[in-house]
Amino acid sequence: MARILIVDDSPSQLLGLKRLVEKLGHQVLTAADGAAGVEATRREKPDLVLMDVVMPNLNGFQATRSITKDPATANIPVILVTTKDQDTDRVWGMRQGAKAYVTKPVDEAELLEALNKALAK
Repeated sequence: MARILIVDDSPSQLLGLKRLVEKLGHQVLTAADGAAGVEATRREKPDLVLMDVVMPNLNGFQATRSITKDPATANIPVILVTTKDQDTDRVWGMRQGAKAYVTKPVDEAELLEALNKALAK
């Protein structure tokens, strides 16, 4: 069982992802925007972060870059989970340090595969 931080500003998306991740047997922590997500990652040191992109304060690309470039959190994998489905978004997200890019609505099998791959490293 892993400790997974879910960062999303939409309460309904957050709840849906939380239920899905708990169903897969993991413990869930949550944060409501990118800035809170970065702070929670530094404080809680989760095993993995699921990060939305379109959020107030600090978007998911910025938050991912902050997490993956900070020596204290660089070893924590980030998976972007977003409605932004353009190839340029995917490339930019991976360049920020994300280990995977999953589009919403989330396919359970795709998320499970991304989680397993990121947690195995």
